[in-house]
Amino acid sequence: MKFAVVGLGYWGPNLVRNFQAHPQITSVIACDEREQRLEFARSRFPGISTCNSIDALIQDPDLKAVAIATPVNTHYDLAKKILEAGKHVWVEKPFTASSNHARHLIEIAKQNNRVIFVDHTFLYTGAVRKIKEVLDKGELGDVLYFDSVRINLGLFQHDVNVMWDLAPHDLSIMSYLVGKKPYAVSANGIANFNGMENVAHLSVYFEGNCFAHFHVNWTSPVKIRRMIMGGTKKMMVFDDMENFDKVKIYDTGVAINTEEGVHQALVEYRTGDMYSPKVNQTEALSLATSEFVNAIIEGRKPLTDGDNGLYVIRILEAAEESIKNKGQLVLLS
Repeated sequence: MKFAVVGLGYWGPNLVRNFQAHPQITSVIACDEREQRLEFARSRFPGISTCNSIDALIQDPDLKAVAIATPVNTHYDLAKKILEAGKHVWVEKPFTASSNHARHLIEIAKQNNRVIFVDHTFLYTGAVRKIKEVLDKGELGDVLYFDSVRINLGLFQHDVNVMWDLAPHDLSIMSYLVGKKPYAVSANGIANFNGMENVAHLSVYFEGNCFAHFHVNWTSPVKIRRMIMGGTKKMMVFDDMENFDKVKIYDTGVAINTEEGVHQALVEYRTGDMYSPKVNQTEALSLATSEFVNAIIEGRKPLTDGDNGLYVIRILEAAEESIKNKGQLVLLS
């Protein structure tokens, strides 16, 4: 199969590298309007073809799929053009700039029997897949809360705020792991520099008395990538900055007992053992590439399909509305 990558900025070359390494992708075309980026791609990836026009690119009858690694405000127009040309499409996160655009692309893909793959890369990491395995076995019990911190110094984006830039990673993980339907969102944040919020706190409320919280920040002096999940049986910590033992399971919990006639809640804490399960070290982007290729071959939806991308966009839109209204609760339709 022949694949192409449009956009050779920060992430595009990683896609070219993984596409070129996949045994069922026979050739890769790198596309960018900037000649210096095409020169860079040719020097780094011998054997690829290059072009500077997506219109010329999608006219190739042998081209099977195109990956979009461009700013989010271009995703809809590019993906629409690619799908209508009969090609499968891979779209970087966030999927689109609006839920209406996401729904339209999903409908076009359905009409043309094409695959949409949204690059929520973390769902293909060994750590997140191991956590999913633990949850599916019921080891944590019913999920009570999901708490995520993703902060660092820079990289400021010019077209989206910090929520749209960083939160899609953890929102997609939340969607994959929690397995409950969200019904409301609230968010608070501030824009200190370029009019785009650089610090934000996002809360998501679920049916069944479950809660998720996200802290994202472009202006932190330290880099933290940590997630905590609490269940009725056990608790879990995922620290992506750890070289080893990224996932830790704690046999820790809280029980509430009520004395009859006293109407007083008694809190009991339980602290047991901790263990760190072994996780797969295969590069997540390599597994994501295989999922995209297999979905095309098998004629099925990939794990991170258009609906998965839409889920994240709906929450981001609600958070955007909330943050402009100083944290007002926004119900998800």
